[in-house]
Amino acid sequence: LQVKLCINRNMSDVPVCVRDYEKKAEETLPKAVFDYYFSGADEQQTLADNVAAFSRWRLYPRVLRDVSNVDLSVSVLGQQLSMPVCVAATAMQRMAHPDGETATVRACRSLGTGMMLSSWATSTIEEVAEAAPHAARWMQLYIYKDRNLTLSLVRRAEKAGYKAIFLTVDTPYLGKRRNDVRNRFKLPAHLRMANFETPDLAFSSKEGYGEDSGLAVYVAQAIDPTLKWEDIAWLKKMTTLPVVLKGVLRAEDAKEALKYGVDGILVSNHGARQLDGVPATIDVLPEIVEAVGGRVEVFLDGGVRRGTDVLKALALGAKAVFVGRPVLWGLACDGEKGVRDVLQLLKEELHLAVALAGCCSLKEVNGSIVRSSGVFSRI
Repeated sequence: LQVKLCINRNMSDVPVCVRDYEKKAEETLPKAVFDYYFSGADEQQTLADNVAAFSRWRLYPRVLRDVSNVDLSVSVLGQQLSMPVCVAATAMQRMAHPDGETATVRACRSLGTGMMLSSWATSTIEEVAEAAPHAARWMQLYIYKDRNLTLSLVRRAEKAGYKAIFLTVDTPYLGKRRNDVRNRFKLPAHLRMANFETPDLAFSSKEGYGEDSGLAVYVAQAIDPTLKWEDIAWLKKMTTLPVVLKGVLRAEDAKEALKYGVDGILVSNHGARQLDGVPATIDVLPEIVEAVGGRVEVFLDGGVRRGTDVLKALALGAKAVFVGRPVLWGLACDGEKGVRDVLQLLKEELHLAVALAGCCSLKEVNGSIVRSSGVFSRI
């Protein structure tokens, strides 16, 4: 009986969903680190709604479709991936695990999917490339007040084999994340934003950041709040890599982006960390997909926690989704293996959801298999 109880206790500790990894990560990480990764802006209304909004959409499956073989492969920005679940840019991953971003990219390579590297990584652009030379890698970019510094990041990404630039356009200032203010958040002393040389730019200033979130002070000092549409044209001239706008929530902005030759749109509210009270990304996805009319690929991040979430986003027109916090939870729990396990879990959940919806491949996933929950309440 004692042996059986021990086995049952061990089995109950095995995570079976993303929420389990989140709980385990909260127990593992220092409070200030968990709060930084988890928190949204202000009242965190959008943080909750990003997740809840997926429940406002219902799957509408077909039956008798022979789903004995299901193909989840997809092409993203010209690169073939094993599944439409990619890793979003999340900053300072070595706070979660000593291997940080290098562990994450190795996990992506083993699963055959892609990783977006944050400019604010605690591993360099080159270290991540060397850790997984054949992985699909994309570079997330902020426009710094120092344009030469910004261009140097682009050039380094090009040289290291990254295949696209995801330009964040929703962060002229940092949203107010109350727990970060309470915690006076800053990087642990042994870490730095590894892509920058000076302590001020590496977010490792010995002078401190006063009574605010250190990152809010950093952004105010370093990031260019004058960013405008003409700067998209400037960036396009400076690189041959595809440029994807990250942080679009309105159809008008999506249409404007096309005028400036962008190569993709990532529907994102920055993980609900910027302006609280904005819509959940899944709710605005359809209007943005309609606005671009198939001229560029559209992606989504924010609130994706289950395979059915991925399926709903694909059905509403996303080419792929990006996940951030779930990857951090896996990284905190078990390094590279933890990230791999989270991605494998989402892949298996998506495989099952696609099959149960009556589809054999992602080419068969379309708007016919998803409805607003309000439609059914009126029947």
